[in-house]
Amino acid sequence: MRLRPLGLLVVILTAASAQAAEIDRAAVDFQTPAEIRWVRNAAGTNEQAVLFGDPSKPGPYVVRIKWFPGNMSRPHFHPNDRFFAVLSGTWWMGTGETFDPDKTVPAPAGSYVIHYGGKVHYDGAKDEETIIQVWGMGPATATPAEKK
Repeated sequence: MRLRPLGLLVVILTAASAQAAEIDRAAVDFQTPAEIRWVRNAAGTNEQAVLFGDPSKPGPYVVRIKWFPGNMSRPHFHPNDRFFAVLSGTWWMGTGETFDPDKTVPAPAGSYVIHYGGKVHYDGAKDEETIIQVWGMGPATATPAEKK
């Protein structure tokens, strides 16, 4: 009957090792989905969550953008290249100074996109919420370029 105490010890040790370990946040940092702070833009067309850096200042940044259905930006350009991953939904993109949602092309979830600095484009969500992640070098500004 010595197996019972030994078995109990094995169960206790297994349970202890299954608990979440502590991590050195100076070495590896992360945010769970519940910890990500979304902020709605003034126009109410999307929400943004800054994950790293400050896009308004020089240096690297990472931002997650949640486009609401039926919302698109108007033609604009950025001074720097910007890099995107479509995380969910379909992101629609068009180029040129004339806004025409019917001439946009889809980038489904899993797509990788580059917006080259100084090149005019517009983008957004059509029928569904779309989440994209953008990274680049700040400051991340946009200059309107719509031809009316």
